Amino acid sequence: MRIGELSKETGVAVRLLRYYEEQGLLVPDRTPGGQRRYGPDAPAVVRRIRALLGAGLPTRVIAEVLDCVCGSEAEIEPCLSPLLVARLDAIDARIHDLQDARSSLAALVAATEGKALAYARG
Repeated sequence: MRIGELSKETGVAVRLLRYYEEQGLLVPDRTPGGQRRYGPDAPAVVRRIRALLGAGLPTRVIAEVLDCVCGSEAEIEPCLSPLLVARLDAIDARIHDLQDARSSLAALVAATEGKALAYARG
């Protein structure tokens, strides 16, 4: 299938499909004229890429794990579990840091608003 057909079938823009190719995530064959031709598994590969991106994995990690995706878009070989758990732990740590920052910022806003009310009443 051609890149336009793959785009239409997956809902992914042609430009993004080219980006996936640049990142080594999607590998088309080339016609003698240089046109891209994708195999029948390409739509499933694109859906897997999208699922992994949606899970917060960067393309460099996806390039490492894409061959280990089996079955549906979300089924991963058990050998990848430590890598995914490590990514999940990193996300949890970032969420914790953001929650702490939010609490500190909310306290600053509350203190500032309290001072503003005191000046307005004064």
